[in-house]
Amino acid sequence: MDGLKSQDLGLLLKLVSLQKQERLGPGQKTKRAWPHDWQDWDDESEFSAPWMDEFFGDEGSYPAAYTVRNLEAETGIGKSQVSNSLRRCYDIGLAKKDRKTGVPRVNSKSLYEFVVYGAKYVFPAKPGQFARGVRTAFAAPVLESHLFGAGELLPVWPDARGNNTGLEVSPLFKTVGHAVRRDPELYALLALVDAIRIGNARESNLAKDLLRKRMEVTE
Repeated sequence: MDGLKSQDLGLLLKLVSLQKQERLGPGQKTKRAWPHDWQDWDDESEFSAPWMDEFFGDEGSYPAAYTVRNLEAETGIGKSQVSNSLRRCYDIGLAKKDRKTGVPRVNSKSLYEFVVYGAKYVFPAKPGQFARGVRTAFAAPVLESHLFGAGELLPVWPDARGNNTGLEVSPLFKTVGHAVRRDPELYALLALVDAIRIGNARESNLAKDLLRKRMEVTE
């Protein structure tokens, strides 16, 4: 069996976001669940979450949001890679198919434990050279109000459309900029994972607590 790849973790977090939106449903409840200050790039035209209305707007239509084709469109990860990622996640128990609908469901508790105890060792990262990009880790909106201080160098995912210059952090998958422009909930999840991957003890501990709450993992 192939080992778990970093893009698999990104795809699993996308599934977590999809299931959260599915559970909340369309309308105001969904809008309130998403951060309002997440945009960090020049052009808004790419922002689009058609599955919110098209897939979750009518009862019974949501399985289409989980197709390989739609996961490719939402994350930028190729269809064959999405299929391979799902297979690896099924094999190791981080995901399984829903008995009624066949859509992939994440084992949220196991995924959370992997992120907390293993992500920084299996998928290590550290700030690198200066680059233009999108804020992540403690500089992202999900953590900025808790941790970010004036004068600190921003950790960023490299992205030509990003509004900030900071220290480059290798994302879990190459098309992360595309993916977070389409899904602010995914942005929050990925930024928290990065804070665990690269942060000091204070940053990492706060990110772990916030991630547990966003993933709705119980003790």
